[in-house]
Amino acid sequence: MKDTSSILKRPHVTEKSAMKTDANHPVYTFVVADSANKLEVAEAVKAQYKVTPIRVNVVKVAPRNVIVRGKRGTKSGFKKAMVYLKKGDSIAFA
Repeated sequence: MKDTSSILKRPHVTEKSAMKTDANHPVYTFVVADSANKLEVAEAVKAQYKVTPIRVNVVKVAPRNVIVRGKRGTKSGFKKAMVYLKKGDSIAFA
């Protein structure tokens, strides 16, 4: 098992990720290491935030081409994990 700080890179807070939280199960989204799997993400969340996830979904976000101020560039891709918690559990980001 890898170190938890190397698996969970940072929280991924956007409007869309905030809308995924419903009354029954709070959902938190994290940017994770490209080599991380669902079990490693669940263990890292459990160790770092002291909550037990009931479900973890992992999605690979593909890189895409962009144009900014007339110059071509690339937005790098990443891997994100959506962590579902029990009703009443929460994670406080400092």
